[in-house]
Amino acid sequence: MTYAGLDIGSRTIILVEFDGGIRDYRIVDAGTNPLQRCEGLLAGRSYRRLVATGYGRRLAEGSLADGIVSEIKAYALGARHLYPDCRTVIDVGGQDCKASRLSESGGVERFEMNDRCAAGTGAFLEAMARTLEVSVEELGAHALVAESTVRINSLCTVFAQSEVVSLVARGAHGPAIALGVHEAIATRVAGMARRVGPKERVVFAGGGALNACLRQLMSRKLGLELTVPEEPQIVGALGAALMASEE
Repeated sequence: MTYAGLDIGSRTIILVEFDGGIRDYRIVDAGTNPLQRCEGLLAGRSYRRLVATGYGRRLAEGSLADGIVSEIKAYALGARHLYPDCRTVIDVGGQDCKASRLSESGGVERFEMNDRCAAGTGAFLEAMARTLEVSVEELGAHALVAESTVRINSLCTVFAQSEVVSLVARGAHGPAIALGVHEAIATRVAGMARRVGPKERVVFAGGGALNACLRQLMSRKLGLELTVPEEPQIVGALGAALMASEE
C-alpha cells in the first residue's frame, strides 16, 4: 500500500512515495502557480492517503491532500525516520528557517522559526548570488575559495544587496564577499538553533543543507557535527508521507 507526502515550498515542490520505505521521490520548481505544479506532479498517480506540508500546504488541503501537517512536525518525523537518534533538526528553506529540539521519543520539545524576514533563508542566498553574478548553486563553492572574509553588516535583503554592490564597487574580492554573506547567515541560524538548546544528533535538512559552505560554518558556530541526509530536501515530504501512513 503506497502513501505519499507533498512538501509545497516557496521554491520547490517535493513528492515522496512511501510503502514502508521510500519508494520514489520527485523534486520540481514551485513556479508561479504551485497548485498547478502539484496537479501536474500528481497526474496519473494514486495513493492510499496523501498528506501535504510546507509553506503552501493549505493550497492542497481538501482538493489534492487528505490532510496537512506543519513543517515542524513533518521534518521531525522525517529526520527521526532517517536517524532514530536524531534530537535536533535545523531546516533552512527558501522562505524561512527553523530549528527544533526533539525528545527521546521523537516529539518536538521546543522550536524556533524565522518566517518574518528573508535573512537566513534560500531567498536571501538567491538575492546575494544575483548581486555577485553567480548562480545560487555556485555561491557556496565561490565562498569556500576565499582567503579572507568581508563583514556584511545588514541581514535585510534590500540593504544587504546595496552593501554588496558598494563592496564590489570598492574592489572587494567576490569570494570574500560571498564568505561574508555565508558568515552572516550562519550566525543568524546558529543563534536560533542555540535558543532551542540543541542536542546531538543534529540533522541539517532543507535546500540550505546543499550548501557546503553553510554546512561548515554552521557546524563550527554550534560546535557540533551536523548530519546531512543524502537528499536533504525530501525530509519534510518524507515526514508527511509517514503521517499519511499512520491513518
